[in-house]
Amino acid sequence: MRALICDHFDEPEALTVQSVPDPTPGPGQVVLDVEAAGVNYPDALMVQGLYQVKPPFPFTPGAEAAGVVSAVGEGVQGIQLGQRVVAFTGTGAFAERLLAPANAVMPLPEGMDAAVAASLPLAYGTSMHALVDRAQLQPNETLLVLGAAGGVGLAAVMIGKALGARVIAAASTQEKLTLAREHGADETLNYAEGDLRGGLKTLTGGKGPDVIFDPVGGDLAEPAFRSIGWGGRYLVVGFAGGDIPRLPLNLPLLKGASLVGVFWGEFARRDPRGNARNLARLAGWVGDGTIRPLVSERYPLERAPVALRALLDRRVTGKVVVTP
Repeated sequence: MRALICDHFDEPEALTVQSVPDPTPGPGQVVLDVEAAGVNYPDALMVQGLYQVKPPFPFTPGAEAAGVVSAVGEGVQGIQLGQRVVAFTGTGAFAERLLAPANAVMPLPEGMDAAVAASLPLAYGTSMHALVDRAQLQPNETLLVLGAAGGVGLAAVMIGKALGARVIAAASTQEKLTLAREHGADETLNYAEGDLRGGLKTLTGGKGPDVIFDPVGGDLAEPAFRSIGWGGRYLVVGFAGGDIPRLPLNLPLLKGASLVGVFWGEFARRDPRGNARNLARLAGWVGDGTIRPLVSERYPLERAPVALRALLDRRVTGKVVVTP
């Protein structure tokens, strides 16, 4: 089979497509023929050696994929040959075939597009875990989403609306804000052109947002946290802006606010039943149209490095996928 190979830490352009042996499932494992693999920011960090997980070389990046089960290992129950599934494996998805633990595989609802399914586990799973489990977002609360047109940001906009919140989407261009509004945002803020704190004060009548969803970090974190409402929850999701911020700890004290870490991958490992409940709820929302995942572009396997570069350069809206 063909697979994208990382044999040393470098920029995405150093990745190459190579011919490698087909995977064979062991006990408790399945193999799926990959129809689509989601492209995520951690994938790009991983090939650069900048992610907290550093697989041994050589490895194939790509954390999530949807496809058809083509082989089943001993002891696997509830998954059949020919069944369409989605899997989250952390690595290995940018290939024609993916070896996955059976407990990391979920059957797809009838008729769900593979590219949409491949975009759900990490981005939508992260946003769901953040807003439901970590922030416990309530109806009529105000949610601020930074980086609102990216993969996890746009997911948070839609999930926030599905949970009954008032959603303020913040992004760096008018085009991105228009996209966020098309997917449910009630208000928008351009933080590249205006004062984030001043804009939030106006939009919230001085109260501040109840929950802040931050996958960006960098120099947005402090002004955003200074704007949070009393008892607010600040969700630390990621650092797409490049820099890990250092917040003065008097800020959560003065606001009675909480800094809340969001690590979906570890949550999924420690609480697979809770994660399955979240993903099932998401699938229901996708099925009835409450949530409309945006797959903005599909790349062939050979152009996966281009997709990773676009992600690093923050030129991606919604989700992009690789289609081996």
